Order: sequence, then structure tokens, then C-alpha cells
Amino acid sequence: MIVVYHKNNRISKVVSGENCLLSFDGNTLISEGLYNLAVQFPESKIVWCNEELQDCLNLKDIDAVFHHNKLMLSYHPGPIDFLGRKIGYVEESPFIKINKKVSYPTWQMSSTVGVVHASLLLEIKNKIKMDADFDYYLNAVAKVCMPLGLFCYSEPKLLNAFEGSIVYKETSIYTLFKFVKQHYKKRWQILLFLNLMVFEKQFPLLPFVFSIFYKTRKNIKLNLDFIPVQSTLRTTIDKTIDVIIPTIGRKKELYDVLCDLSKQTLLPINVIIVEQNPLPNSESELDYLTAEKWPFIIKHTFTHQSGACNARNIALSLVESEWVFLNDDDNRLENNLLQEFLFKAEQFGTQVVTTSYLQKNEIQHYNRIHQSGIFGSGNSFVKKTALAEVGFDIALEFGYGEDFDFGMQLRNKGFDVIYFPELRILHLKAPFGGFRIKIKQLWEDELIQPKPSPTVLYVMLKNYTKEQLSCYKLVLFLKLLKKESFLSCFKFLKSFQKKWDVSLYWANKI
Repeated sequence: MIVVYHKNNRISKVVSGENCLLSFDGNTLISEGLYNLAVQFPESKIVWCNEELQDCLNLKDIDAVFHHNKLMLSYHPGPIDFLGRKIGYVEESPFIKINKKVSYPTWQMSSTVGVVHASLLLEIKNKIKMDADFDYYLNAVAKVCMPLGLFCYSEPKLLNAFEGSIVYKETSIYTLFKFVKQHYKKRWQILLFLNLMVFEKQFPLLPFVFSIFYKTRKNIKLNLDFIPVQSTLRTTIDKTIDVIIPTIGRKKELYDVLCDLSKQTLLPINVIIVEQNPLPNSESELDYLTAEKWPFIIKHTFTHQSGACNARNIALSLVESEWVFLNDDDNRLENNLLQEFLFKAEQFGTQVVTTSYLQKNEIQHYNRIHQSGIFGSGNSFVKKTALAEVGFDIALEFGYGEDFDFGMQLRNKGFDVIYFPELRILHLKAPFGGFRIKIKQLWEDELIQPKPSPTVLYVMLKNYTKEQLSCYKLVLFLKLLKKESFLSCFKFLKSFQKKWDVSLYWANKI
């Protein structure tokens, strides 16, 4: 392990793991100094730390949190990160609003303290420019490499108790526009400009114009697949899995799911089925649960209360095994799915896994293992210990966004969601059963119907920053405006705001 201390964007001291001081050129950029050390020590972890926090650096836990070589960790204890709150105007992902109390997935890196493996630095040399501003460089590296399979986190365990204050001044608007130009699609420059005009009452014409001349980094050719991954964490012990399946009116499809589970090379311990039928005096139609023999225990609950959120919560309360597979009643599974999942979970040291989830003849576009911004309630695996105080929000029953919200609950507990494209589940999207009934939403009698759906807005209010919510509102407005004539645009604006206000009212009420 090599530790680089820095001050005022220059290296001040370099120490090896044996507390041996190493020579360095104090005039080189920090980023260049890191690369030079990577050349000398290609198998090492390279740590950076602001000189003012030298006594707070938690070196003893770095090996534990940096559990494989394809990681990039950093931490800034202050509330404002390098790019500031306004980066929320250009990105709606879960990686913007960082929970500083837990290990949280984000490309927003900090010069305060961090660690990366030398192999990554050797790969990105001459491909990602070594910016003079070390914070800008770190954020650029993570933003480019995270979609390519680099695992990036804000990790509070890098520092021991810290009572001082290392405070970022919010980055200049010029730097923000530059970063957006280099790392986002072109339309986001325009949207940033519009957001700042509408919500900040600013007119940043010069920063917008100057940013046009920077070269994009979105087309950089990098291959991180050569960096081997073998986590030192032990995420599996007894290798047991329970499967939960909410079902309503899909007797045949559920039977096929159970047959697929019975053919697994690693059998589940329990299959937990919550069957719903809202019709009075109805009874279970799943006679094959007891009429046939199955190579696992079936826990069957029948309820007249319909709703996937409630059904999944009932099923989760009955989980006994080390892992739970959140399955659906119209999935088809490959015979080695459960065994392959456990292999991947052990290899990457993850406690939440989501799979490829395509319909028939649908093309798979995401083919890299990466930190996912989504969570699928019908195609994910979660370790039981990660489920404490986590559940499907009943406020979202019969609405939209319960999957995303559940994933955000996991992330805010310190459990990242990792996507594995090699794990494939076929989603049949079977027709609804015949006894499903139309659910009347609370706002259906409103004279002005809400836009967007109050459940969507509820999820955003719960999980997004103010700037992300504002950006969503502007983008939604522009999308709907395209369908209107120019002469009616002011009338449409007034109507849109009324619909938004109704949605906001019900989002706060549910």
C-alpha cells in the first residue's frame, strides 16, 4: 500500500506501507504522481489523503473495504461535494444524493481521502487527461469508468472520527459546464442552461459558450475487463436460498416457474408463494402445490387483499435462508441460475444482485457487470441480513416506483445493487388473470388530473435532491410541450402547473 498526502493540488509526502518515505517530484500534478507510483508499484493499492486529515486516515480498515482490485473509494465528510448541488440538474440517477453515513455507490469522488488500485491508473494513462485540479480528475475518472465496470463508492470507513471541517466551496459554474460537456450528451448542456435560468434565475451564457470548445470524454475507449475480480469478503456461508413469488390469476405460468425451480442445479430451500384473489368467498386455485411432490418446501399464503407490495412484504417476512430470490409468477429460468448467482455474489462480494430481465426476442443492450441505477422486484437476489428495516412501500401499491424505492432503501442501508448480464431471466409478460379488478386511485375524482402520477412524484420527493426534482419537472414539461402548438404554449404552461400541483398535493398526502 502506498499513501500519498497532498496539499494545494501538489503532493507533500509519499509513504509506503512500511512507513518508509518515498522520493517524489513536488512539482508534478497529483494525478501524474499517482500514475508514476502505479508504474513503480503495479500490484499496490494507492491511497491519497489531504495532509490536514493525516491523523484521521484509517489505514487499518482499507484492506477490508477495498476488497477487490476493481474498486475506487473516496470520502468527503462535508455536505457539499466538488461539483455541488447543481449537478442534480443534469442527472436523475441514484448516484447524486449521497448518504454519507454508509458505503454508498456514486461516481462523485473526493480529493479528501480515497484509494484505487494501480492497475486502473495504468489503464487510463493517456486516455483520461490528468487535470490540474485533482478533484476534477477524480470525478472524471469515476464518471467515465463506472459504466465500464469500475465500482465507485463514498466510503466513510476511510476516515476515523473527524471533528474538523474540510469544506468545498461550490465549484464555479464554468467548471460545472465544462464537466457536463465532457461527460454527458450534448442536450444536457442546454438543459443545464435552462434549469439555471428557470430555477436559479441565472443567465450563464459565457460558461455555456466556453464549454462548447471542450472535447467530450464519452467516446474514450477503455477496457477494464482485464482487471481481475476476486473479493476478499465472505458474502455466502451456507449457500441457502428462499424464493418469493407473489401471484394473482396465473395458475399455469406459476406452475412453469415451479418446474424451472425444481430443475435448478442448486435447489432453493423454501418457495414462498403469496396468492391473491380479491373476490369474496374465493379460494386457492393452486391445487398442484399439494397434489404434486416438489423438491423444496412450499410456503403458501392465500389472501383476499390484492397488491404486489403487500404480497411481497408478507413473503419477505417468511424468509429463513441466507439469500432471497425475488421472483415473479411469469418468469422462465435457466437451470443453473441459482448456482451461477451464488458464484457471482462470492466473486464480487456483493449482497444485492439484479439480472438481465428481457422479454422474448428483446435484444440485450447492457452487457457489462456494473453498479445498477435500477432494481427489479421480479429478478433480484438479496441477502437476508440486508433486509432489516427494508420493505415495499405500501403507499405505492397499485402505482409506480415501488421497485426503484426498494432499491433506494437498500442503497441507503449501505447495500449496492450490482447488475450481472450473464444471469438471465426470461420475462413472459403474461396476460392478467381473469379476476383482476380495476383499482380506483384516490385522485381519480379530481377535476384536474395529476401529472405526473402522484406515486412517481412521491418516490422522487423521497429519494431525489431538489435540483433533480426540478430537472424532472422541466424535462416533463418540454416533452409534453412538443405536442402543443406554439400559440397555446402559455395556456399549456398554466395547465401543466395546475396538474403538477395536484400531483404534489397527493404525493405529500399518500
